[in-house]
Amino acid sequence: MTTLDLPRSFTIREGDLRILNPFDAGKLATLGRAIKLEPRTSILDLCSGKGELLCTWARDHGVTGTGVDISTHNTAAARERAAELGVADRVRFVHGDAATYVAAEPVDLAACVGATWIGDGVPGTLEILERSLRPGGMLLVGEPYWRLDPPDEETVTGSHARSRDEFRDLPGLVRLFGACGWDLVEMVLADQDSWDRYAAAHWLNLRRWLDANPDDELAGELRRELTEDPLRYVRYQREYLGWGVFALLRR
Repeated sequence: MTTLDLPRSFTIREGDLRILNPFDAGKLATLGRAIKLEPRTSILDLCSGKGELLCTWARDHGVTGTGVDISTHNTAAARERAAELGVADRVRFVHGDAATYVAAEPVDLAACVGATWIGDGVPGTLEILERSLRPGGMLLVGEPYWRLDPPDEETVTGSHARSRDEFRDLPGLVRLFGACGWDLVEMVLADQDSWDRYAAAHWLNLRRWLDANPDDELAGELRRELTEDPLRYVRYQREYLGWGVFALLRR
């Protein structure tokens, strides 16, 4: 039987990163304060990565919750982080398919921060999250958007988009939330510095791994990535692609 997991290259690239999107710890903390988290708020975090959202919010706000992630490595790291921060009695992490997971009991807040591929886009992901949400509860969705209109196909692909239509501009994304029946009630956006901290950390992780593993079967592929990605990032993605987390309440 094949184990449900992410390719090994993800683990190498992300290295010791705790937040697996272009947010830094300050922005994650800002988000928790902005949505006015209260003690014992129950949270379901789909594609929870290494658990930093749940673990730090449990420490700082007294929330409880469950994280679900496809990566065995990330799930183990999240459990270690919960123990490190002394919140293992308040949060738990499940290795599994976030796209099909439904909470045993409705939660106060359901989140998918940066992985709307689980629902083949924003509308489908909102539907997945709402399955586990109590009436009146809040959704959090992390999603890219075009900061600037990409002028050509090279800019689109250089921003890791399959097509120009894969992402909307920020007004278009806000309109989409409304069309799906949700009010946008808060947002915290990445900036170019937090993008830099996320993207550039990958390059150092890759270089250190390549130095230590020159004969690994992935070395050629990851060497090409390290050669090509910095220029692609500063030329396209840094200028054209935004990212943010959006808090939504059902109309």
